[in-house]
Amino acid sequence: MTTELSIEVSNLRKSFGSVTALAGIDFAAERGEVLAVLGPNGAGKTTTVSVLATLVTPDSGAARIAGHDVVAEAAAVRASIMLTGQHASLDETLTGFENLVMFARLMGLRRHAAKRRANELLAEFDLADAAGRRVGRYSGGMRRRIDIACGLVVAPQVVFLDEPTTGLDPRSRQAVWDLVAGFADQGITTLLTTQYLEEADVLSDRIVVVDHGTVVAEGTSAELKARTGGSFCEVVPLNPHDLSAAAGVLRSMCPDGLLFDPESDHVSVPAPDGARTLTEVLRRLEDARIELVDIALRRPSLDEVFLSLTGHPVTEAVAS
Repeated sequence: MTTELSIEVSNLRKSFGSVTALAGIDFAAERGEVLAVLGPNGAGKTTTVSVLATLVTPDSGAARIAGHDVVAEAAAVRASIMLTGQHASLDETLTGFENLVMFARLMGLRRHAAKRRANELLAEFDLADAAGRRVGRYSGGMRRRIDIACGLVVAPQVVFLDEPTTGLDPRSRQAVWDLVAGFADQGITTLLTTQYLEEADVLSDRIVVVDHGTVVAEGTSAELKARTGGSFCEVVPLNPHDLSAAAGVLRSMCPDGLLFDPESDHVSVPAPDGARTLTEVLRRLEDARIELVDIALRRPSLDEVFLSLTGHPVTEAVAS
């Protein structure tokens, strides 16, 4: 069975003067897949999106969107995509309904069809009650939803979401997350750049990590976390003074060294055998009469994965 690719990127390169933005990026996304692209400031995420959306011409390499070459078939690419950036591209003097009708007309729909599609999208995006209100008076979450709705007047094959939830409150962010899940159900491929690693963790089927203009890692969230060290058992003694004693009891279970910071409130032990490791940890601590306030199996967070792969803290994972 042949996999249908909606995004194909091969050895993509782009420089701006003496600054290399892309140094040979390679990745692909299947139809209906949600692909998150993460990277620190200056990694090349936004340049990648700009090339794929035909806004910037690459110096070399190749990229295809929905089967169309981004350079030779730019018009066909633009007809196949939706691009939503960090800031809504709306006419604030028009109502939500008027904005949707305007975008529909620009996409070639006749007046009656444009109005029908506008009403369908207003209902789908829970904006029917605000249809007659000027967009300039919309909340941040409403503006993001109407902006995305405008890109869907004609169903795209690929959606580019560049930092779509920046500045939104948790409820509005969840609404955007629900929209992304809906894209996947419709077979629409989504390429998502985000500064929220939780967002990538929750939404994406796969994650591509870029740094210095190239891909440094890719895989599912679970696969990337496994690369950082796998599961471990975290133990918190009831009495903080028992921390050193707990470390001594568990030290032989850590061939590469105990994960123990004397300034912290816990000891971490590698758990290659999952629950069996946790059971053994409990047995040893009970024999040593060390009471616990908490014990849990956990995996590295995506934040820890990001830091391990790029050497940059999560706070630098913003659009570039």
